[in-house]
Amino acid sequence: MLTIKCAACKQKLFKYHKIGKGSVLRCHKDRIRRSYGASVTGGELICGCCGRTIGRDKGSYFGMDRGAFTATGTKSSK
Repeated sequence: MLTIKCAACKQKLFKYHKIGKGSVLRCHKDRIRRSYGASVTGGELICGCCGRTIGRDKGSYFGMDRGAFTATGTKSSK
């Protein structure tokens, strides 16, 4: 389980169940377990604290902006 945080203000955005070894380029909506401070406005994933754009809504997943967030935790191999 990964914790996704805003890179600018360090606000927790959501908990995400990451599968595989790679970096977090996409966050599938059905794998988001708990939302803290993220909101979707105008097709963009926005930090609720500072208003920074974290990613773009692409239908079933969010396309994440690499420098806009940090991820901590462990990734699942399955």
